[in-house]
Amino acid sequence: MKPSRYSPSSCPIEETQCPYFQELEQLRLECKRLKELTRIDSLTGFYNFRYLIDALEGEMERTRRTGLSTGLIMIDLDHFKRINDTYGHETGNEVLKWCAEVWRNRIRRIDIPCRYGGEEFTIILPGTRLPQAVKAAERMRKALVESPLRVGSGLIKITASFGVDVYTPREYLSASEFIKRADRHLLDAKQNGRNQVCHPAKREEPLPTEITQEEKAALSMKRRNPLG
Repeated sequence: MKPSRYSPSSCPIEETQCPYFQELEQLRLECKRLKELTRIDSLTGFYNFRYLIDALEGEMERTRRTGLSTGLIMIDLDHFKRINDTYGHETGNEVLKWCAEVWRNRIRRIDIPCRYGGEEFTIILPGTRLPQAVKAAERMRKALVESPLRVGSGLIKITASFGVDVYTPREYLSASEFIKRADRHLLDAKQNGRNQVCHPAKREEPLPTEITQEEKAALSMKRRNPLG
């Protein structure tokens, strides 16, 4: 069979003025849009839980190939039920959208923000060691404290609890097991008073804070986050 002489964006019947080209192009764009919608949480604009699992498995595989750690931040808004009970669910939704907006401006382009469910969020940090992951979580925590949501003539102060962990090439975990491990640190943060970042007590060996050329090369293989 001879290879096709036209590309997906050219006319299948090879006419200069193809009567079907515009319709086919519109269908192609619509299919692309619908595919994106299956990956995005419609309320916050973050990725959804389904995409979270796929993306995390991909980054953990990258860790095993490159040796670069994958960071994971689990987040739970503090006293969110109280906000819903006091202001109503519509305002509760505004709070969720506001948190996503605050955090979107505090993460890197390669980071992968996801809505885990309800008032819980997850951030995947490719090529990130534990100290850097903890700093990222603390930056997000502080940004939320400093960014109350204005509702009418008043302000709603919002805080969140954070659990941080990293996956290293010496480990063998599934994505679900990694999430559960980070979630235990999140539970510690909530039990210890909320509005704080908890992480493993055992820290990684001190390493240079500047990313190496090898790390840059490995990370450059990852396509840019379309939400950035």
